[in-house]
Amino acid sequence: MHADNPRNARALLINGTVGVGKTTVAEAVGGLLADAGVPHAVLDLDWLSNSWPAPPGDRFNFGMLLRNLRSIAGHYLDAGARRLVLAGVIEGQDERKELADAVGVDLTVCRLRAELPVIHHRLTHRHNIGTQALQWHLNRSGELDGILDQAAVDDFTIDTGAGSVTDIALSVIRAARWQ
Repeated sequence: MHADNPRNARALLINGTVGVGKTTVAEAVGGLLADAGVPHAVLDLDWLSNSWPAPPGDRFNFGMLLRNLRSIAGHYLDAGARRLVLAGVIEGQDERKELADAVGVDLTVCRLRAELPVIHHRLTHRHNIGTQALQWHLNRSGELDGILDQAAVDDFTIDTGAGSVTDIALSVIRAARWQ
């Protein structure tokens, strides 16, 4: 953590299985923060690890994500951001600690949840039916949901199965005590 955090900057990771709405909700949280005049940045962490091949033993290239996030978070904070809204996945306490170290400010973790049939419906509309990508995401959604249940890395949980994206984003902001 940065000892010199005069703006009381904080970070929020929106965690959850594939298809639950992490990026959509993060963007909506960013919109609400902008409407409230709160300096912030919204980052989809998938893009910070998007390189091939991933090193052996780092299936989702988490090491690259951390290196990139450390740099980018610092730039946003130096430019005046008081809130960092992150959309991504952490699967354990070690990853939570590493992510918090990378952002350098207090980190709160929100897990988004929805029933798997809802998630599968969303994924079917996001990917072409019959493709390998769709099948991978359908399989991964249940696998990752179970991993996240066991990991218990989240400070609070918000259901995304019903309600508007704006209402869900408001719930996230309130639960994070950012309002």
